[in-house]
Formats: sequence, C-alpha cells, structure tokens
Amino acid sequence: MKQTHHSEYLKLQSVFIKPTEQAFVSHEHLQAQWRELNYSSQPDYSKASEEYQIFEGSLRGAEIEICHFPLHAKTGIDSIYCRDASIATDFGMILCRMGKNGRIYEPEAQKRAYMALNIPVLGEIKSPGTLEGGDVAWLDEKTLAVGHTYRTNPEGISQLKSMLEPLGIIVLVAELPHYRGPSDVFHLMSILSPVAKDLAVIYSPLMPIKFRNQLKELGFAFVEVPDDEFESMGCNVLAIAPKKCLMVEGNPKTHSALLEAGCEVIVYRGEEISVKGGGGPTCLTRPMLRSF
Repeated sequence: MKQTHHSEYLKLQSVFIKPTEQAFVSHEHLQAQWRELNYSSQPDYSKASEEYQIFEGSLRGAEIEICHFPLHAKTGIDSIYCRDASIATDFGMILCRMGKNGRIYEPEAQKRAYMALNIPVLGEIKSPGTLEGGDVAWLDEKTLAVGHTYRTNPEGISQLKSMLEPLGIIVLVAELPHYRGPSDVFHLMSILSPVAKDLAVIYSPLMPIKFRNQLKELGFAFVEVPDDEFESMGCNVLAIAPKKCLMVEGNPKTHSALLEAGCEVIVYRGEEISVKGGGGPTCLTRPMLRSF
C-alpha cells in the first residue's frame, strides 16, 4: 500500500482534529470571542459538543486514525478549523502564517503538536507573508493549487513556491475575487472540493475562468453547487475515500448531484460547529496520510 500526503480524495488513513473541548473550551470562551471572530451567532457549547461527537464518530466509523490537537492557552475558538494552520506534504509539514489576526498563534500551537509526535516540519511562512490551509488543495500528487485571497497574500504564495517547486511540485495560483471583503471567510476550498481523481465539487460563479479551465485540463468533471446552497457550505465536502464524501446537512441539491455522480454521501448536523463559524468538514480536519 502506497501512502501520500499529496491528495484530497484518496482513502484517508490519518487525520488531526481539534474537538470542542480543546477549541471552544466553554460557554464563556464562546461568549467572549464569537463576535470579534465574525461568527454569524454564538454557538451553543452543549449542542456543539454533541454535533462534534457525531462528526468525529463519522471519521472513526471509516477506520481513520485520529489525533487530537491539544488545548493551547493562546489559541481561540477558530482553532477548531484546524486545516488552516498548516499544510501536509510528503516532505514535512508547512506551518502557515494566518491572514486573520485572531488566529496568529495557531501555527505555533500545531508545530508543538507535530514536534511532540516527531512529525517533520519542512518550513514556515514568515512575515510579511500570509498563507492559510483553506486556500490550498492538492489536485494530484505533483500539483498543488493555492488561492490568492485576503487570507493568503502574494508573499505567502512566493514562499510556498520556494519550498515546493525545487522538490518537483507544480503550484497553480487561483486569483480569487473580492466577494464580501477581508472580514469574510472565503478560501479556495470555499469553491473547490476534489472528491475523486476526476471529480470535484465546485461553485463556478466565484471560480476564475483560467483556474476552472486548468481543472478541466487535469481531467476533472464537476458537481456544480447551486446558488442557494453556497452559503450553507454545499461546496465544502471532505472526501474520506474516492467518491465517499462527508458534508454538512442541509444541502439536498448538492447531495443529490453527488449521488448521481456515483458518490456515497455521509451528512452531519453542523449548525453549531460548522454553519455559525463558516467552517465545514474540510475546515474541521487536517488530513494527513492517504493511501492508494
């Protein structure tokens, strides 16, 4: 069995997550932080914990090895969306530098967790660069897509390229639109979720033409998310194996389109852990090894 970090859709073998007890911590933490971090409303801690247990159970049911990021005194409630603070590569982890000021301590917290488990670190994005993991997606073993957004700036992209291009990785840059501006949660993976070698869930109205055509050239067909399911994170789909998908409840049209494309779909209720903070299942996970 061959294993790689360079995939978003192969069989998921191992993943890091940060449960509510380590991220949301308590009702008081949520109450103190949700407005500043631009949540749509305050998550209910008890309901969030119940949702998260079911979400984690879906991963365990797929026989995925799970590691928990520990509680860290300087990270906030957004650290539940643990994909954003690092990037997994076969050469070691890349620690991001967050574009959202309220999240600046998350990469260092993850670094400590990786070092404790002897997981190598390839490099770190340094100031003035910014780069968030939600703006990065593997398209195949040698091709990494990165979005230029308000969270990921040209200097961060340049540093990423300097780390990976000498190692034979092609880095494709998607120039994403202003959309709702700097305060919004808008990453590349808001509009792209690869779910198989030749299939991706996309939201075309916000996708650059050049990048959409590059995906087609790489052999991807598309499951198109309708307008009325974009805000409810219909495009935020985690593949736990080729065409085996985990998505937030409440996107029936996208769900049906995935089934029609031959996918198996698992849904979870994510009102508290996903919808209010704008982070679906790809955001809630830092996928590590996947297998052929």
